[in-house]
Amino acid sequence: MIEIAIIHTPIDSLTLAAKDGHLCVLHFGAKEAPVRAALQRWYPGESVERRRDPAGAATALAKYFSGQLDALEGIEVELNGTAFQRRVWQAIRSVRAGHTASYSKIAATIGAPAAVRAVGAANGANPVAVVVPCHRIIGSNGTLTGYGGGLRRKEWLLRHEGRRLF
Repeated sequence: MIEIAIIHTPIDSLTLAAKDGHLCVLHFGAKEAPVRAALQRWYPGESVERRRDPAGAATALAKYFSGQLDALEGIEVELNGTAFQRRVWQAIRSVRAGHTASYSKIAATIGAPAAVRAVGAANGANPVAVVVPCHRIIGSNGTLTGYGGGLRRKEWLLRHEGRRLF
């Protein structure tokens, strides 16, 4: 069974989904339809039921937004994507709150230094934004580059984590 919930946060509503205690979706917005469509592709035939706190993610996110920046580190995730995407997302998850990394640094970290654009594409396909902190990945010149949740959210998240922006 898959658990789904909509929570309200300082960066707008988020739709969460978890399977077997692992967060598999964190979607910006309160629309369940796109989340349910992704879940159907990944887990055909699985039932989806509303719950208050899928995989404890709603509780951890509330702590994170209240200032406990390391609260997200304990959330177990299930990353649905290619092997390359999962390597990128795992490397991104190692970037701690208050820090940033460039796309080229992530490419080097996963042993594919020439794959900067592919790292950017994988970053953009992250199914569990915020928890896999793709907002912490910036351009090599320090600029905020694209973000699926919008640059305003990316900037808010980085400032919330104490990152000074230029």
